[in-house]
Amino acid sequence: MRKENIKIFIGGFIIGIVGILLMYLGNPANMGICIACFWRDIAGALGLHRAEVVQYIRPEIIGIIGGAFISSIIFKDFKGRGGSNPAIRFVLGVFMSIGALVFLGCPLRMIFRIAAGDLNAVVGLLGFVFGVLIGIFFLKRGYSLGKSVKESKLVGTIIPALGVILLIFLLIKPAFIFFSKEGPGSMHAKIIYSLIGGLIVGVILQRTRICTGGAFRDVFLIKDMHFLWGIIGIFVAALLGSLILTKGHLNIGFENQPVAHNNTLWNFLGMTLVGLIAVLLGGCPIRQTVLSSEGDGDATVTIFGIILGSAIAHNFGLASSAEGATANGKIAVLICLVLTVIIAFTMTNFSNKEG
Repeated sequence: MRKENIKIFIGGFIIGIVGILLMYLGNPANMGICIACFWRDIAGALGLHRAEVVQYIRPEIIGIIGGAFISSIIFKDFKGRGGSNPAIRFVLGVFMSIGALVFLGCPLRMIFRIAAGDLNAVVGLLGFVFGVLIGIFFLKRGYSLGKSVKESKLVGTIIPALGVILLIFLLIKPAFIFFSKEGPGSMHAKIIYSLIGGLIVGVILQRTRICTGGAFRDVFLIKDMHFLWGIIGIFVAALLGSLILTKGHLNIGFENQPVAHNNTLWNFLGMTLVGLIAVLLGGCPIRQTVLSSEGDGDATVTIFGIILGSAIAHNFGLASSAEGATANGKIAVLICLVLTVIIAFTMTNFSNKEG
């Protein structure tokens, strides 16, 4: 193993340990860190949806934003940039969120779920890889959203500023902010632990550029396992944590998995949608969060799409539950898949015509 691969494996391992510790300290089972779920909880806390069991300002998101922002400033990676088809990125962010909430988790939570023995997440992984392969099909044919251009650094401060505002709301708890009294939203580690965990994860992600979508894309596209070693590190730490820190939490099977359902087809297709969009956008939800924290305006637009998508998913009954995927959610995934493929074909043809 190359020195660079060892470093990224260690970085991933630390992220995995942080996730397991957060579960041990109060976060929902198999949900030490889930970017789609956490942005969904924040959307609920802000009143963008009224699903009372998933409303909480997750300090982990605030910490990740802060850690990535501070790290990018220290290492001179913070650069204002954007202008690469932001409207399309926004729409794809909405679709990505819907796919993740039909599956019940982002790609990072998928890894934690697999490490805890949830075979439904293995189905999700197969779907995610399938989506990545579809994305690679378009990349090989010239797909591109165009190059970003230099913009004011002010653009890059939008998400960090949002992080500060969310922290203030979390601490003072104004009347217009909603907090779950039961369900996953009510399960969380103490604020200080979650903030510290998020800061650590944010710094590591900013320095290593770990991304689930990028990891599998590079394996199949350029036969490079560098980023995959980071994902393996997360999995190994989460597996060890499931066996040790969470007192035998490992539960291998499809049934009785926490905050999960066993509708195989929709676990597969939900993550197919996420994997495809991760390639088309150049990053999964956690990568988009980090990019938006280091000056990328395009990623910022994507994050707002993810937030809106989570609100749409709950307001229109698209999000799954332990009982399974909803009829609306199934229809939404199919529509989003078709529209995403149309967008990919259109942008591929446009990119080729523009040279």
